[in-house]
Amino acid sequence: MTTDLGPFPATRTWLRAHPLATDAVLALGALVAMVLGSFVDPRGPYGPTFGTRTPEPFSLVLMLLAAAALVFRRLRTRAVLAATIGLSVVELASGEPRAPVAMAAVIALYTLASRTDRPTTWRIGLLTMAGLTGVAMLAAGPLPWYSQENIGIFAWTGMAAAAGDAVRSRRAFVDAIRERAERAERTREEEARRRVAEERLRIARDLHDVVAHHIALVNVQAGVAAHVMDKRPDQAKEALAHVRDASRSALNELRATVGLLRQSGDPEAPTEPAPGLARLDELVDTFRNAGLPVKVMVELDGDSGPLPAAVDLAAYRVIQEALTNVRKHAGPGASAEVSVVRVGASTEVTVLDDGGGSPEPAAAAAAPGGGHGLLGMRERAGALGGSCFAGPRYGGGYRVHVILPVT
Repeated sequence: MTTDLGPFPATRTWLRAHPLATDAVLALGALVAMVLGSFVDPRGPYGPTFGTRTPEPFSLVLMLLAAAALVFRRLRTRAVLAATIGLSVVELASGEPRAPVAMAAVIALYTLASRTDRPTTWRIGLLTMAGLTGVAMLAAGPLPWYSQENIGIFAWTGMAAAAGDAVRSRRAFVDAIRERAERAERTREEEARRRVAEERLRIARDLHDVVAHHIALVNVQAGVAAHVMDKRPDQAKEALAHVRDASRSALNELRATVGLLRQSGDPEAPTEPAPGLARLDELVDTFRNAGLPVKVMVELDGDSGPLPAAVDLAAYRVIQEALTNVRKHAGPGASAEVSVVRVGASTEVTVLDDGGGSPEPAAAAAAPGGGHGLLGMRERAGALGGSCFAGPRYGGGYRVHVILPVT
């Protein structure tokens, strides 16, 4: 696999997938460096010179063993470090000329520091620095204990521990950033799914309110028209006119609600405003035309400003659903009362009916699986931080009481 950058990315990918082969390449490079370094005399007359000395066969064996141990530096980190330190101590104590076997211990110490925690790094690093430097100073031979070779061992082991710890810290920092980014991405996806679910529930509630209300009115008016068609055609025509108006209103509200599902680039976006208490009289008239007497009392303090759009819509939908339930479940002679009152930082909506002598409303509301109307009212109130109570009244009838916080 090659890209515009050539075959190197593929090579790096292969090396990451085969760590043992990577460490074998590193061990080979370290062996070559140690062998070449053993031919250098650091105390030449004009500075370090190459080729003025040759390593002993025993030193070559030690270098070969140290390089072989580095092949397993990531599989057995501490064992490799102990082995290379032991081989370095043997080389330092074997006399002159010294071979740079300690290079393998430096690489092993770096590996340990990059793969463990900081306290362990500095504890083992200090022991390694002190041990190798102490042996080198004690076995210095004709050299003074402060010779540059001894100081070099101290410096290289210290830098290996510091570099490994820095690499480990950077790797942990990058991993933490990556984990936070992944967590943020998961949070965004969960938030998006939650918003989609909430919007779906809201649209479902709107569709239920629209369909339940208008279809109930259409059903009542169609029944009236069928009953008086032969004897009172004028009343039948009036009932059919109400059917037409209710069906037109249902279509308009369905079009506005379904229009919310359009994409942003779709044409003919709905422009009709969402219903609210300003259209309460129109809503109540539809029920009155269906034969349900309704009394309305609205007391909203004008000085406090208009209701928020969400509260206005929720109050309208609660009244619509409650009156629809009265028309569907209450007795034939039932009547209803609606009140909307603003009390402090809340708006209270109450819908009462006398039941018309029938206990069906309470039974229908309490029955499991009796519909989604009451559930929708509770969800609307809960979404705004309010509450909803619905239950039978003492002496007959039903009561729906909803409190909607304004702020």
